[in-house]
Amino acid sequence: MGEYSKALSSYERSLEIRKIALPPNHPDFAQSYNNIGSVYYNMGEYSKALSSHERSLEIKKITVPPNHPDFAQSYNNIGSVYYNMGEYSKALSSYERSLEIQKIALPPNHPDFSQSYNNIGSVYYNMGEYSKALSLYERSLEIKKIALPPNHPDLAAPYNNIGSVYNKMGEYSKALSSHERSLEINKIALPPNHPDLAGSYLNIGSVYGIMGEYSKALSSYERSLEIRKIALPPNHPDLASSYQGIALVYANMGEYSNALSSYERSLEIRTIALPPNHLDLAGSYQGIALVYNKMAEYSKALSSHERSLEIQKIALPPNHPDLAASYNDIGFVYYNMGEHSKALTYYEKAEDIWKKSLPSNHPHIALVKRNIDNVKKKM
Repeated sequence: MGEYSKALSSYERSLEIRKIALPPNHPDFAQSYNNIGSVYYNMGEYSKALSSHERSLEIKKITVPPNHPDFAQSYNNIGSVYYNMGEYSKALSSYERSLEIQKIALPPNHPDFSQSYNNIGSVYYNMGEYSKALSLYERSLEIKKIALPPNHPDLAAPYNNIGSVYNKMGEYSKALSSHERSLEINKIALPPNHPDLAGSYLNIGSVYGIMGEYSKALSSYERSLEIRKIALPPNHPDLASSYQGIALVYANMGEYSNALSSYERSLEIRTIALPPNHLDLAGSYQGIALVYNKMAEYSKALSSHERSLEIQKIALPPNHPDLAASYNDIGFVYYNMGEHSKALTYYEKAEDIWKKSLPSNHPHIALVKRNIDNVKKKM
């Protein structure tokens, strides 16, 4: 339900009882720490999440045989935290350790393999290695097709992921086809206002938005929002994602007041639902900044970008690629203001981080190089 503080309170009460009733390294403690770690993960408190998942792993090392499938779950959870922190090599290492254990402990096409291939694919996706990501997402889908009936809801997620890769590769018809297959499965398998349907509409909206089909994009995002309003509590963070999608379309259509209104609604929800330095708040500030930039209200754009950057500096490690994106955006505002030396400084910060954190052929690196060339021509 997105009520993270209440979830945390219940999990911590459970842990207290176990501490009184059970010996110090009883296996049930591992589950408590795992659950607490999962809440911190959803709250964006990644160092606390990591600490809880590592405590869970320590207990399992004492209580469970070395290649027990429960270890795979712990390595998978630790990998997910590193993934969100932008520490892709550590994430990859944890996910691959999880997969190794599964290969020893489980039969060849066990459904758990699907999740491992999916997770490793997501790391490659974020590193811009789209062909590797696609191959792993397709492997994940194959396993699920063997293990599950044809319209099982778990098949929807791999189709969504495959669609997202095609979207990044610029293969929009394939992206739409995959996202629509995901939606079909969810419509057959789930009740009409299930939140997972909203996720499919959100992804379809994203592809239409990139294709410049704004009325179709808006319609998909609004359908996503309608479902979430029925299925979720009024300030659930997922509602904010739908408002953000709607805002992005309005911004691209030049309807800036509507765009601002939707971004501000997104920010309002996130401010209520999430801790003050959650990365999703940074996303809302970024959206608001981009609209102000389009409106040529550069001081307001800078102010919002800087608020976003402050949050990211607290929540992320110093070489996270998202920090580079913020530096690049701030550079662009300064460029539009004619402050070319400041623009260059921010573009160079972005380039430095992206060179350290992404493969050398990643499109972001090419983008920032073009920005640097453009600003140098103006100086």
